[in-house]
This record gives sequence, C-alpha cells and structure tokens, in this order.
Amino acid sequence: MKTVTLGVATRNQVKNRLAAAFRNERQGAFVTFASIGRLLDVINERRLDLLMSMSGAGPISLREAARRVNRDVKQVHSDVHVLLNARVLDKKEDGSIEFPYEGLHIDVELTPKQRYGSGRK
Repeated sequence: MKTVTLGVATRNQVKNRLAAAFRNERQGAFVTFASIGRLLDVINERRLDLLMSMSGAGPISLREAARRVNRDVKQVHSDVHVLLNARVLDKKEDGSIEFPYEGLHIDVELTPKQRYGSGRK
C-alpha cells in the first residue's frame, strides 16, 4: 500500500532526509509542515474525509470529489485549493485532482517545551 506521511519537521530534518534520498536510501512519501499549528490549519476533519474518499481513486473531477463526501462543490473547491497549496493533492493537466496514495499517516511528536500553534495570536 502506498502511504504518505504528514508531519512536522525542522529544516535540518528535511535536509537530512533529502541527503539520505540522494544516497539512494528509501524515504517514502512525506508532506512536511513547519509547525503542528500549520499542519492542523491544513488537515482538518472535512479535509481528511475528502482525502480518504479520494484514496486510491486516481484522478477525479471536483464535482466527483464533492459527490463522494456529500458536500457543496464550492466548499470542496476551497478545501481542494488548501490541499493543493500544501502539496497534499495533485492537479492534473486536464484539471482533475488526485490524492495519489492509498493511505495516510500523520506523525507528530509533542513535547512540553514545544509551542502549539501556527504563530497567530
């Protein structure tokens, strides 16, 4: 099963993963966020539902995505653009969208010293 891992990583952690990939060490698929707050801004319950409804489906239209989650096309359109900007979804040349994975793993470690949030007040 092809799974993507969403998580929080520092710039150094991302650089180390990239260096390992250049040494031909298998890394898997990752989408990395700078903070837990940013990850939670992008990945909410509605968007998780959307991603899971698209899982393994191949490229589909925006209307089909909305139909799968039983939501208004305008609402789904907004969520799709957030997911496209975060590079969680792919947009094809024909305008269709794709979640090219069969599974999703969210990897977040919280420590007492870590500040929650995206930097907003």
